[in-house]
Amino acid sequence: MHVAAPPRQRRSALGVDVGGALNLVGSLLKYLSPAFLFPTAIAAGYGEPLWPFLVSGVATAGFGAGLERATRGKDQVGAREGYLVVSLIWLLVAVFGALPYLLYEGQLANPADALFESMSGFSTTGASVLTDIEGLSRSMAMWRSFTAWIGGVGIIVLFLAVLPRLRVGGRQALFKTEAAGPELPLAATIRQTARRFVVLYGALTALELAILAVLGWTNVDPRMDLFRATAHSLTTIATGGFSTEARSVEPFAAASQWVIVVFMLVAGTNFALLYAGIVRRRPLLFARDEEFRTGLLLIALASALVVVELLTEDIAGGEEAVRHGVFNTVSMMTTTGFASADFNEWTSATALVLFGLTLIGASAGSTSGSIKLVRHLVIAKMLRREIDQTVHPEVVAPLRVNGGVVDERALRAIIVFVFLYVGVCVAGSVVILVDCSLRGIELTAFQSLASSASLLGGVGPGLGFAGPMGSFAPFSDVSTIALTVLMYLGRLEIIPVLVLFTSSHWRA
Repeated sequence: MHVAAPPRQRRSALGVDVGGALNLVGSLLKYLSPAFLFPTAIAAGYGEPLWPFLVSGVATAGFGAGLERATRGKDQVGAREGYLVVSLIWLLVAVFGALPYLLYEGQLANPADALFESMSGFSTTGASVLTDIEGLSRSMAMWRSFTAWIGGVGIIVLFLAVLPRLRVGGRQALFKTEAAGPELPLAATIRQTARRFVVLYGALTALELAILAVLGWTNVDPRMDLFRATAHSLTTIATGGFSTEARSVEPFAAASQWVIVVFMLVAGTNFALLYAGIVRRRPLLFARDEEFRTGLLLIALASALVVVELLTEDIAGGEEAVRHGVFNTVSMMTTTGFASADFNEWTSATALVLFGLTLIGASAGSTSGSIKLVRHLVIAKMLRREIDQTVHPEVVAPLRVNGGVVDERALRAIIVFVFLYVGVCVAGSVVILVDCSLRGIELTAFQSLASSASLLGGVGPGLGFAGPMGSFAPFSDVSTIALTVLMYLGRLEIIPVLVLFTSSHWRA
């Protein structure tokens, strides 16, 4: 009797199912095309040209559908192909997201600038090469904000469903996401996780929008109309930092700034924790979560340091000093990148505090960037354990986070990731500094390091001409491309991209 052979996963001679990975990339990319309908509707409402967004949407859908049709096997994609899928989709989304800028926005006619602006949005960085933000059309300004919002959704799925399965940076042991195990297709896991969190993400956006709009309608903040409330809500929840104003959120009333502070804190919280605490009505989890408690403590301490510096240096006083200190501290630690004042003009001490926070980041599983607070927490516990075992070498002490034991492989992965992160940050700053020196662009070593750390961490503003009220426009194309690469690497947490350059990944 003939017994049919069990179906096997098709793979290339290299050992990776490239066709299946490309099939999934094409399938995911085509879902970006409907996103262009939102700015199209804004353009129609304000009597602006529709064609840049319609052409971009058709091009995106056509490329994605064509790639999907030319390949097959997305249901067979597993963790090994996941590195290629994650790296390609994030790059292609930024490329196609740049099309409206190239087609219509004169300030972004340079392809390097258009890609920078698009990558900044989708990576939720919020850095910009624009020199006249308020000169953008309403539809183009909303597209900038919407790219950040879309990127935020993708980041939540990436952090809570994909990266733990790819064992990136120790995530598989640290973050309990109830994601499917390795035996299920990667695409299925993405779909399941997206359904779980997209509603929460959208609800938080709608809540902030409603509050900001009410402040405008009641004349508490006359400048906060519905358009601005929408744009800033989209980028706050995404920790994206794009503003419709040249001077970020500085022109808005104090009430609006405080509302944004609250939602930046929410956006910097692990969405798995938010889901469990809010949707499943288990608020005590917030008090029990070590990362959440540590984050609030660090924000309180850093805010106090900045406020004291503002008061003692007579930069601001009273409620204004407290508001600016808290706002900019929360913005930098959550990697949102909004600014309520030009902290570029503050003291060296405040610059050190604010940019020190960019190397910490907020919670893992949030839309924020950087190293993430939980990794710092784990490393601190490792140091404490090493000290204890130096004194008492016979003691065996498993390392725990929120009561769960973190295995030694995850600990090694965390250490490797942090070393890689710091190395990439330094390398990026050297490239930028050398390029600026060769081209006669005035940039100090600290400003170069700040720009590199800010863009790798998805923060946005740097120092000097790239400060919170400035622009990255003075950088040359070489530096602009280097900064774009930093945003790309930082958003994907470096390792998924670097894996593709190793021969062991491709061997059967």
